[in-house]
Amino acid sequence: MESEQKKAIVSGRDKIDAIDTNILSLLKERLAYAKEIGKLKDEGNRAKWDPLRERQIYERLLRDNNEVFPNDALKSIFHEIITTCRLSQRKAVVAFLGPEATFSHLAGVKYFGHSADYKAMETIDDVFAEVDKGRTRYGIVPVENSIEGAVFSTLDCFMKYKVQICGEVQLEISHNLVCKSGNIEDIQTVASHSQPLAQCREWLRKHLPAIPTLPVFSTGAAAQMAANNPNIGAIASSLAITTYQLQVVVQGIEDYRGNTTRFLIIGKKSPSRSGLDRTSLLIGTMDRPGSLNEVLTALSEEDINLAKIESRPIKGKQWKYLFFLDMLGHIEDTKIQRGCDRLKAMCSYFEWLGSYPQSEDLTTDS
Repeated sequence: MESEQKKAIVSGRDKIDAIDTNILSLLKERLAYAKEIGKLKDEGNRAKWDPLRERQIYERLLRDNNEVFPNDALKSIFHEIITTCRLSQRKAVVAFLGPEATFSHLAGVKYFGHSADYKAMETIDDVFAEVDKGRTRYGIVPVENSIEGAVFSTLDCFMKYKVQICGEVQLEISHNLVCKSGNIEDIQTVASHSQPLAQCREWLRKHLPAIPTLPVFSTGAAAQMAANNPNIGAIASSLAITTYQLQVVVQGIEDYRGNTTRFLIIGKKSPSRSGLDRTSLLIGTMDRPGSLNEVLTALSEEDINLAKIESRPIKGKQWKYLFFLDMLGHIEDTKIQRGCDRLKAMCSYFEWLGSYPQSEDLTTDS
């Protein structure tokens, strides 16, 4: 009986090995076709990325799968395959708020996969500058958190640099308290970015009431500090644990579950229509009573769904503001075009920041 079981296991493993070999052969074949299509696009001066085509691929695969293979895993696998094949046509260099293992880094890997080259920057402003000057093809920046709200440094950079939004990705955030030893007794200071510190304030108050906190410019920087000082604890991502050889003290110390950060992909050119898009604008209203209400009325009359509005002061102009608007739809959609035309006519300032595919899922990568 035992001998028959061993034979069956060996036979099953042989079949799996054959399937793996076949999968590898097909992946190589797919990559070759992707490179060939990339060359044809070069000759025709066409955009490398077709969001509608990618969305149709995912929809077809999920439909044909009929939930036999876990859907989330299937999407993750094919996301890596599709992204790798697309980047083979032209390698992407992505600037992010560093150092390594920040949540921005994690969001970049989620969006672009592991095939892209990642370039760590010291500030969000630096990420914008890299893209604006053409030193990197893309940048990834946090724009809002479901608990703490807008990331104002990102919004302010849109007023300073000429870039366009190319995509978005949402990352469900789970905060870990880490240190070199893994012992909470060794921690004399807790370092992290100001937002994670705020998102964990109640846990810290309850469990480490006498321990001071130290705001730094990123979770990755906090992890670096913890790796170099045994008395510093960091609130950081799971990627930071392996990157900086740290030990977990407590997992999931955030005060509220479902804490999600939305990141924007910035570049020089927004993609074509995917069929499930978002359009972002930066506008200034006329200096008269009711001007903002006129803008909102115009969008309502065009049946445009306004997903977000945020005001930011104009530097050097007291009590003057610009407004960031997110609308559901693409600039190529007729009603979005009409709405933008109306806003151009009634606003003192109008800038289209980009139209890009909406993020469709909220899977955890941290």
